[in-house]
Formats: sequence, structure tokens, C-alpha cells
Amino acid sequence: MFPNYDVIVVGAGHAGCEAAAAAANMGSKVLLITMNMQTIAQMSCNPAMGGIAKGQIVREIDAMGGYSGIVTDKSMIQFRMLNLSKGPAMWSPRAQNDRMLFASTWRDMLEATQNVDFYQDMVRSLIIKNGKACGVITGLGHEINSNTVVVTSGTFLNGIIHIGEKQLGGGRISEKAATGITEQLVELGFESDRLKTGTPPRVDGRSLDYTKMEEQKGDDIITGFSYLAVEKPEPSKQRSCFITYTTPEVHDILKTGFDRSPMFQGRIEGRGPRYCPSIEDKINRFADRDRHQLFVEPEGWNTVEIYVNGFSTSLPEDVQVKALRTVAGFENCRIFRPGYAIEYDYFPPTQLQNTLETKPIKNLFFAGQINGTTGYEEAACQGLIAGINAHLSVKAENPLVLKRSEAYIGVLIDDLINKGTDEPYRMFTSRAEFRTLLRQDNADLRLTELSYKLGLASQERMDKVTRKKEEVTAIKNILSEISIEPEEINSYFSSIASSPLTEKQKASKIVLRPNVSLFSLINNINKLNIALQGFSKESIEQAEIQVKYERYIEKELDIVQKMKQLEELAIPDSFNYDTVAALSAEALQKFKKIKPRTLGQASRISGVNPSDVQILMVYMGR
Repeated sequence: MFPNYDVIVVGAGHAGCEAAAAAANMGSKVLLITMNMQTIAQMSCNPAMGGIAKGQIVREIDAMGGYSGIVTDKSMIQFRMLNLSKGPAMWSPRAQNDRMLFASTWRDMLEATQNVDFYQDMVRSLIIKNGKACGVITGLGHEINSNTVVVTSGTFLNGIIHIGEKQLGGGRISEKAATGITEQLVELGFESDRLKTGTPPRVDGRSLDYTKMEEQKGDDIITGFSYLAVEKPEPSKQRSCFITYTTPEVHDILKTGFDRSPMFQGRIEGRGPRYCPSIEDKINRFADRDRHQLFVEPEGWNTVEIYVNGFSTSLPEDVQVKALRTVAGFENCRIFRPGYAIEYDYFPPTQLQNTLETKPIKNLFFAGQINGTTGYEEAACQGLIAGINAHLSVKAENPLVLKRSEAYIGVLIDDLINKGTDEPYRMFTSRAEFRTLLRQDNADLRLTELSYKLGLASQERMDKVTRKKEEVTAIKNILSEISIEPEEINSYFSSIASSPLTEKQKASKIVLRPNVSLFSLINNINKLNIALQGFSKESIEQAEIQVKYERYIEKELDIVQKMKQLEELAIPDSFNYDTVAALSAEALQKFKKIKPRTLGQASRISGVNPSDVQILMVYMGR
């Protein structure tokens, strides 16, 4: 009934979809197995993509030829570039999306991808032979063979849904849990644990009073996520979000449900996300705060359903409704469905190689929430890397490993495999030590050529990057050649309260002024306007960033070069750490468990001190 596949992807969430698309576009024959064909690429939580650091990840996925950026642009109902008041390293794109359009666009793109087959069934176990994954067994009893398997199970492994004192088996509301895989892997020597996440109530937007809330409109200019020319909505047609706040009265009502809370009564064992806690966790942990911000987010163009961001909860439904109706603008709200918490199995990611292949079983890859992460973006980028490496494994080619200095994706995977996580991992700009290099505006310059050489990024993408590089170089040359006379610019400087020129200066030096943009110079200096005609807005912005932040970029590149020396010092697989008597007990334990491939990786393991790395270096004869 089934042919032999190169790659089987288990689960069709964000990680699974990117894994299937990547492997198939590189030439592998892929089977995508999901328990429900109607929920492919479902936005299980909030209807949004991107945000702080997450937006950089989506742009990196797009730069490499993944689909998330294109799907986001095609289904967005609002776009905002966050942190524009800060430097470019902090700029982060974010989009509100039409939930149903997002999922249907993903499915359309997957169905249009050659080499992707689909099958609806639950995978109850993996076929393991001689320490290698070589297929799956489904709930209907089908044995399907493959060269590699990518497991992207999301919150479905032994999932339990909590609403007050009620417990339901499920991986998502009204969807059954997946069983069998955890038990099999634990028998094979894997370590598993439990995590918890949650979601807020969905309400009827027709029952809300928006006049009592703060309106939050989209940007006047929509940059979007994809580097390709994807059609986006007109700025004037964007849907607004709204902001409102809880009050002490809301908090008092919520507290009445604490005696029936699964979190406070110990029925939930897994740890929840530190940076996206439930509303009951917020008022318990931050008792001194008398209000918490709520974002009121529309679910799409043609629906009245509203997502109440910031009100994630597992309290009893009657308490949820009573508390919500005390929030400004929600006095008469009608609930579509209550919020709930979900507890599920995950596998601590220190059991993974930096390719996302598992250490105990070859040709078996994990991606997404099974690795302890939270968020669509974190899952999608893992799926992309797992799909790429599954294909490369089939072809017996060198794997792809992105460095911390190359991508936020590299930071995320490096953090997971070296530090592990005992709570849902979320990406932040602060996790990236080279964030000046890893900006959202230059993901294509960093990653597209690499992906193109692998056979994933298209010729169209490569051509665009080549043109962008050429244009940026040409613009920087023009800026270093053109001199600006005081009389040409001082009236403009006066209007922005900037000190006047006393002698002519190169345009490149004037751009360095903190309150001066290259676009404002173009608008005020005719010869600069003429010289830069024909260059794209994107290239002009990129050139300005490179000129303004040249010293900072050079400093980070210098640090990267110094760290590269440690990254190139490989640790042999046969190295016996027990012979290194001077190692701390914790370092010895971590080295033997994680088995770092390089001294650089060893230095980033949680609990390892610089002295441990120096001792290791000495014993290796360095």
C-alpha cells in the first residue's frame, strides 16, 4: 500500500510542515502523517507570528527557503515592526494572522510541493532496527518504511487538558492525545518528562465594547517577513488590536477559583512557560501589581472570534467568565470556549545532536515542542533544520549546523542541546550574544547562499541576494565619495536641532549622526537623491545600517573569530573524561552525558566553568 519513503514526518504542526517542505524541496520522498488533515499548520494558541526575536527566526526560515514567512505574509491582517525606537539589532517584525487562512495557505503550499504525500492516522510506534529508525507503525496497523523519521508531536504525546477540576485526554481541545511513542522511547533508554502550556478563552467580538479599550493599529508601511515579493494587505485595511487591563476586582474573582485550580492543587506536574504565565500564576507571583495588560486580538478577516492574549488560564469555566466580565470592555462578553492548560510529554534536548538527530537512535530526529520549546517560530525553525538534516542523512552528505554567530536558529539549537531545558524554552534577543550580526534585515545575506548551495533556497532567492549585495556595496561607495557642503545641509540640521556643519563632509560621515537617517538626507540633498535613484528601499536601508553600525559589527566579528578557534578544536568520540582527574564533578557528569563535539560546545554547557575547559584543553594536548 505504501512505498518506501526517504523521510517520514510525524505530526503536521509548524515543525512538521517545515520539515516536510524542506526535505521534499531538496529532493527526498516525504510522507507527512497527521491525526487530522483538517488541522495542518493549526495556530493552536494566538493568531500571530513573529515578535521579539521570534520575528528574526521567521525571516531566517524564509531566507533559507522555508514557507513560514510566505504563509505569514499571505494571511496577515496586521503588521508591526517592534522596537523601532531602538537600534536595528532589536527591530522585530510581528504579524496578526487570519487563523483559518494561515492553515489553508500552508496546506495549499504543501499540496503544491512535489514529493510530499499525506496520510491521516496516529503513529503508535517507531520501527527501530539495529539502533536506527526505519519507519513507523500507525494506529490502523500499517507498517510504513523510511530511511529517516522526524517526530514533531507538539503537545499530543500523552496530552492531558485541564479546566478547573475537569481533566480530558487530548493534545488540543476536542482532539485526542497520541499514545505509544513515549513508552517505546523510554524503553529504548530515552529520558522523558512533562511540561505544561496553556491558552486563554476565546470570546465573541460582537459582545465587546471597544470604546473602553486602547486601539493598536498596524504600521503605515508593511515590510512583511518574506524576502520574496509576496502580496500583502493594504496598510489602511489592516485590522486593529486593542489593549485593556485587569483590575484588583478581577484578581479577587480569580482567587476564588484557586481551591479548584489544577495548578495550585498539584494536579499539573509539568512546569509552565516562565515568560508567558497563566493569569492565575501572574496574580499569585506578582501580588504587588494591581493590573496586568491584556491584548485583544482578532482571529481573522471574516470572523468575530477574539483571542484574549494575557488571560491564559486553567481555572474553572465559571470563574473565567465572571472574572472576564469585570474587565473594561468585556462586561457583556460571550465565551466561545474556555481557556485551558495542557500537560504533555517532552524529551530533554540534551539527548540530541546539533543536527537534531537523537543520540540513542540514528536517523531519528526531533523538532518542536517535543524538545521542550514553546512558540510557532521556535518549532518551525527546528522543523526546517530537522528536515534538511534528514534529507542530508539519506544522501549521506555532510549535515547542516548553524553557528550561534550565523543565526538565531543556531542559538536556539545550541542552547537546547548544551543547556537543556526544564521549562518551555522561548527565544529572546538577549539569548544571542551576537545580535548586532543577527538582525532581521540581513537574514538573507547571512543564510540564503548557504541554503542555495544545499539545494533548498531557489535561484530566485539567490539572484535577489546577489543584487542586494551589489546594490549595498554601490550605495556605500557613493556615500564615501559624495561630499556635502554646509550650505546644502545646515537648514535641515537646524530643523532637527542638530549642530551645523562648518566644513564639507562625506555623506558617509553625516549618516553616522544618531538623529539623521539616509532617507532624510536623500530627501534634503538633491545630488544625493540623484545619485541613489534606482536603488531599492531595502538596499538603501541595509547600506545605512552597515555604515552606522560598522564599528559594532566589526567588534562582534572579531569576537566571533576568536571563538572560532575553540569551535575548531574537535573532541574525539573516544575521549575518556574519567581520565581527567582535575575536572569538577558537575563538568565530568555533563561532559559524559552530552558528549560535546568541540571545546567551544563544551564551554557552553550549563554548569561547566572556564577552568574545566582549560583543563580539558591541556589533556587533549592543546
